[in-house]
Amino acid sequence: MVNDCRGIEAKGRLFQPHGVFLNRLKFHLIIVVRARGPGGDMVDSTYDFAVIGGGPAGYVAGVRAAQRGAKCIVIERDALGGTCLNWGCIPSKSLIRSADVYRSIKRAGDFGIEITGEIRADLGQMIERKDKIVAGLVKGIEGLFKVHRVERFAGEASIVEKGLIRVRGAEGGEEEIRADKILVSTGARPAQIPAFPIDGKRIISSDQAVHLKELPERLLIIGAGAIGCEFACFYREMGVEVTVVELLDRALPLGDEDVSKLIERELKKQKIKVLTGRKILKVEPSGSEMAARIEGGDPVAADLVLVSIGRTFNTDNLGLDKIGVALGQRGDVPVNDKMETNVPGVYAAGDVIGGLMLAHVASAEGVVAAENATGGDVAMDYRGIPAGIFTHPEVGVVGLTERQARDEGRDLRIGRFQMRGLGKAHAEREISGEVKIIADAEDDSIFGVHVVGLHAADLVHEAAVAIRNNISAADLGGTIHSHPTLSEAVMEAAHDVHGAAIHNPPKK
Repeated sequence: MVNDCRGIEAKGRLFQPHGVFLNRLKFHLIIVVRARGPGGDMVDSTYDFAVIGGGPAGYVAGVRAAQRGAKCIVIERDALGGTCLNWGCIPSKSLIRSADVYRSIKRAGDFGIEITGEIRADLGQMIERKDKIVAGLVKGIEGLFKVHRVERFAGEASIVEKGLIRVRGAEGGEEEIRADKILVSTGARPAQIPAFPIDGKRIISSDQAVHLKELPERLLIIGAGAIGCEFACFYREMGVEVTVVELLDRALPLGDEDVSKLIERELKKQKIKVLTGRKILKVEPSGSEMAARIEGGDPVAADLVLVSIGRTFNTDNLGLDKIGVALGQRGDVPVNDKMETNVPGVYAAGDVIGGLMLAHVASAEGVVAAENATGGDVAMDYRGIPAGIFTHPEVGVVGLTERQARDEGRDLRIGRFQMRGLGKAHAEREISGEVKIIADAEDDSIFGVHVVGLHAADLVHEAAVAIRNNISAADLGGTIHSHPTLSEAVMEAAHDVHGAAIHNPPKK
């Protein structure tokens, strides 16, 4: 095969390199060799930019690099879209939305609507709906690749040497791919923990949780983080008896303490049993059920156990050691703010670098990596990144928690507004929750905003804009909000920073 070729067709005509590289390449004649790789993919042997991993970081990076004129290939062993699209964000939110509709139908009487007859939730149909949504979105990414001329190669990649990747197809066969620049975006997977090893049958991870065809009578969830609490709400709505056990002292332990209190209260309203500050020593079969031995407490019996703690970085067998890429203590890939590893020309983005394991963060990091790999000079900016937790009610978060801000020695003012103070919340029959704004007492800058309530994951974005663009709490409150809307709670909480919320009692 002809190596180090930048792209001339076999007919022998001169090929003009992509515009972004025009200033550093000469026109010359090369014979392009095209090979059919495993699975029938047609690939050239040499690329400007090769991406290993087609998740939110990788596929976005591939498209951005192509937009900037690079000849790009994305190597992915499974379906495009990664964990988020195939096993995480989208599947779980599809199921959660089905549960929301089910909940609304059961509460139709609250809205003056009478529904007679049996109301039944069909998990099999929910799963089928979810699968159709996922399949459609995967095809959407394939369509993006086609219109942007991003090549996709299906297989398992390993780096052989600097600029050389070997790909083994699922059906056998190997192909070698050369690339000037490489992006590692291989993500992470659920960790195997010896005390409760995942077998995909009686002890499952979130990957298997979105594919269940039958509901257990009793579900034990290990971990009360975002994933654990989301699944707790979903399965409880489906009629499952749910127990959540958390090692730390509160649910959503990485979030603001006031948010944890609110969510724990709402989980208990849904009759979800939450055990915090408890260590599970071992999960093992006990007859026809599973038994979790808890330190200093009675065992918990369940028909199914969902483990929602711990992630392992997908860097094993990738060959990074062959080119000297340094790994962190946990197997992650450290990078700088340009998403560069310690090896020039090798970038990393997404969950594989650790940090904020969020799909939208991965995509932003992928864009930064792609732009720098194609001649740009940009840095990743982590200010004002929002996150949503799709419990019932939802949680929206951006910036620091109150404790984090105080640990930095900040003098704070706190503004709050309860959702029950909104006419719109009463019309929706969703009055649980509040908005909490953490601001600097001296210059009124906003450190963090925490929203609990209906559509909280959407509402938090105006706070993200405020933090990213240094908008003060006074200016946020002074922005006239439409009535009646849920977003008025943000305005009122911003006014409350200064004790000026119209619909709040006076501050003591």
